[in-house]
Amino acid sequence: MAVGHAFRDMPFGSIHVKIGAILFIAWAIEAWEMLILTYVAGDLATSLQIGPTQVGIAISALFLGMIPGSLLWGPIADRIGRKATCAWSFAGYGVITLLSSFAPNFETLTVARFLSGLVFSGLFTITFPYFEELLPVKSRGKASVYLAAGWPIGILAALGTSALVGGHGWRWVIAASALASLWGIVLYKVVPESPYWLARKGRNEAAHQVLQRLGARGISRDTIFTSAEGKTGSIWSLFKGKLGIITVIQILINFTFSWGYWGLQTWMPTLLQDRGLSASSSLSFIALSAVMMIPGYITASYLTGRFGRKWIFNIYVLAAGGGGAYFATASTETEMYIGMFVLAFFSLGAWGVWDTWMGELYPSATRGSGFGLGIFGQRVANTIAPSLVGFLLASTTGATSTILFINMFLFITVILGLFLPETEGRELE
Repeated sequence: MAVGHAFRDMPFGSIHVKIGAILFIAWAIEAWEMLILTYVAGDLATSLQIGPTQVGIAISALFLGMIPGSLLWGPIADRIGRKATCAWSFAGYGVITLLSSFAPNFETLTVARFLSGLVFSGLFTITFPYFEELLPVKSRGKASVYLAAGWPIGILAALGTSALVGGHGWRWVIAASALASLWGIVLYKVVPESPYWLARKGRNEAAHQVLQRLGARGISRDTIFTSAEGKTGSIWSLFKGKLGIITVIQILINFTFSWGYWGLQTWMPTLLQDRGLSASSSLSFIALSAVMMIPGYITASYLTGRFGRKWIFNIYVLAAGGGGAYFATASTETEMYIGMFVLAFFSLGAWGVWDTWMGELYPSATRGSGFGLGIFGQRVANTIAPSLVGFLLASTTGATSTILFINMFLFITVILGLFLPETEGRELE
């Protein structure tokens, strides 16, 4: 029997809530780590005596490390399993991040942040596919979108850490982030291995045990589970035939969508201060925006479960683009709030749907590799966007034109999203 069929009539139970909560916190830690330097950029610049361009490079170094990391960890996750990937990624991230807090200069910090991104990308690459491979078919879309809500919680955690510890300097903030890696122990102890991966490895009895724990019923112990054929961890196979078209489109979507969101997010404190808000008011504004992301996830979760991935994703991205354009042309503080809140509500709801949709496009043997290629597209955008946006803001382009330029990438994302297949209600392969 195809292992995916065991999830067809599986009820959604307390075990799924527990797994979801653990992976939710892991996802929040990922957001925390990705944003933490942004909120202590001023102290970082003063402490290391560097300018805005070098601060942008230090922020981008984490994402630069995730570019090769995402290409490496996807195939690794398909080979050694989802659980082991999370454990090794968490452990490596904790050690390297703690060491980076002692960096004596800009060059050392940049190298350390690059290495942090290299090892941390394992967790980022596999968290969503891992969760999806443990969920019932009927609940997969709704529950996976809720996992993405860990992102605004991570933003709030980064802001809170900066506010509470930032007075002691950026080094203490980074050290506090490193301690979050201990959550990997909880994940390894509680979250079971994916039955899809176990079935592919011929570990039939272990797959039965996990499925029983997840609530599968009426499956004989004599049943031998099968999974979709495919060369495990083969990136090149993802560029062949119809799957190749899907791969190219999803990489482009990850690039354009990430550029449209991240290009604005990384420079948001600066943009807000240029509009007349104080540094403390800017951080409060960002915190309120993060809160607005949560109902965006809730509505996206409900709607994607009813109407599928394609239309909800495209409508939300389009609405986010409208909010960004309104923010760019706002002439009053009230209009700024409205535009930013619309952008936050719809863009993060769209991210939740997208993270769910992307993992469903691939069979189990290459799901980690396919998701890793998507993260690769995101990280290329994350690396380029902060520096280019910083250059545009420093030039005569102006804030409004720069924001509208960033926003253009969201509209390109909508066009690309029309060409991917719907996956709601389908068994994973």
